[in-house]
Amino acid sequence: MRPYFHSRAMPPRDVRPPARITRPRTREGTALLGVLTLLLVEMVALGLAPGRARPLIGACLFGAGATVFVLVAVVRWSHRAMARRGRSTAPLPSPDGQWYDAKALEGYPKEEIARLLPLSADPGRNRLQTAWVLAAHGRDAAWIARHLDLPADLARLLADTAAHRAAADRT
Repeated sequence: MRPYFHSRAMPPRDVRPPARITRPRTREGTALLGVLTLLLVEMVALGLAPGRARPLIGACLFGAGATVFVLVAVVRWSHRAMARRGRSTAPLPSPDGQWYDAKALEGYPKEEIARLLPLSADPGRNRLQTAWVLAAHGRDAAWIARHLDLPADLARLLADTAAHRAAADRT
């Protein structure tokens, strides 16, 4: 049975139009408009200039063309560099399910975490180990709690333990 619609022009609520993937390139558009404006102003200046000043203005136009070439080359190079960086894949966990090796988890306060967390609020081993590695690399407790959705006291415990371990390693 066909559902009732208020209007024939109104689509059913469960049907959505296909999502368009837009990739705005505002930097390139702004650069292109700037270059085109510069070239337009230079052409007008060349047309209005007296005959003996035209070689100088032609040299300026040549310089502007060279500048445009350099800008386009830099933008294309930066896009390719970003695309290369974006293609790198994250390391997969080892076959035994461990994301980090024993060296990365050295000093991990497993007993303190077990005492601090009740069993019902266990965020999971991978998230706790990720928080430990981030704390060992210098992230503060507030950042870890906010980005990994961990309790603040647990993030503080990890950050403080990692800081004490780093201080002990320095001495």
